[in-house]
Amino acid sequence: MVSIISVAKAAGVSNKTVSRVINGEPYVTEETRERVEKAIRDLGYVPNMAARLIRSSRSNTFGIITDYVSTTPYSVDIVRGIQDWANANGKTILTANTGGSPNREAEVWKMFQSHRIDGVLYVTMYRRTVDPEAGDVRIPTVMINCRPRTNELLPSIEPDDYQGARDLTRYLLDRGHRKIGYIRLNPILLGAQLRLDAFRKTAAEFGVAESDLNIRLGMEGPVGAEKNYVFAVATEMLQQKDRPTAIMSGNDEMTIQVYIAAMALGLRIPEDISIVGFDDFRTVSLALKPELTTAALPYYDLGREGAELLNSVVAGNTARPYGRVVPCNLVERTSVRSL
Repeated sequence: MVSIISVAKAAGVSNKTVSRVINGEPYVTEETRERVEKAIRDLGYVPNMAARLIRSSRSNTFGIITDYVSTTPYSVDIVRGIQDWANANGKTILTANTGGSPNREAEVWKMFQSHRIDGVLYVTMYRRTVDPEAGDVRIPTVMINCRPRTNELLPSIEPDDYQGARDLTRYLLDRGHRKIGYIRLNPILLGAQLRLDAFRKTAAEFGVAESDLNIRLGMEGPVGAEKNYVFAVATEMLQQKDRPTAIMSGNDEMTIQVYIAAMALGLRIPEDISIVGFDDFRTVSLALKPELTTAALPYYDLGREGAELLNSVVAGNTARPYGRVVPCNLVERTSVRSL
């Protein structure tokens, strides 16, 4: 292996100067830094991470513990956001997918501890309350897309489902809609209740009577094996004599069935019925015609901001309160018309 001594000799500097360049330390001129970096590239020098770890109390490595997130098409953007932050900040990322197994998760925590990981990003596929299976392991941790059930000291960063649903509801109301159907997401999901609460509260603030809101359950049951009522519920809503002028569905995937129900009844979107979703799952929202107005889950931003938050926690620079939310921005497309 090429040694640091060889790099120093090729660059005409001291071993200490090479070490400063490798570690990104100050007090090195730009000309010297470039000369050392060129020598490193020319010689193919690879820093001895094990030796650096022995000399330092930090490994410069963050771990990611996920349940199913890395196999979920759009929530994988959380991991992408973390990785982009890490690349920009000289951190290494180790990722472990537990498949939802508590035993596997406990093993991962111990493995991360043995590797002296600086901190852990605990990421879930869907937003919920959860207690990490850390046991006796003590590693700085930030929870992403979830919140702690019992340990209030664990910092968390989540999407603002309430704000996203509030903005969508206001968008419909501002365009004159007063008879609105709402097809609920699976109640087991934390975001489902927040979105429904925002819809009800915002409509009430606009003076809309509860009787003008047609709220129906669209899905229920274990995540991944839900009973799905969306098509039947949407069809029933749209066949009513005094049908809603707009339908808001729990997420974009549910909206596909609302579109199909409307088309099966010969209704035009948005001329006869306006429709909005939630998530901005672009495989759906851009494929539907007309394209779907929705609120975007900020998965990428959750990853980047979660990594930045963990970096602050590791450095001891974060003050309470630890809970943070990231906006779900409204994405206006062509599935809504003004009355």
